[in-house]
Amino acid sequence: MSATGTPLYCAELIQEGGACKPVLTDRPRHTVQTVCVSRRAGEQLPARLPKLGPTHLRGIRQR
Repeated sequence: MSATGTPLYCAELIQEGGACKPVLTDRPRHTVQTVCVSRRAGEQLPARLPKLGPTHLRGIRQR
């Protein structure tokens, strides 16, 4: 999959100690949102993304 156009959002999952922090960057507004979640919830995130299906993931760049 190739990414074209202007990126609007960037998402990262950062691990700190026993917790994970999903970090969402809104590039047009230059804002960052983050919350602490349990390590288990953070580990489940990659397994949940494919359930959105290709229609919902059309704009997500996969590495």
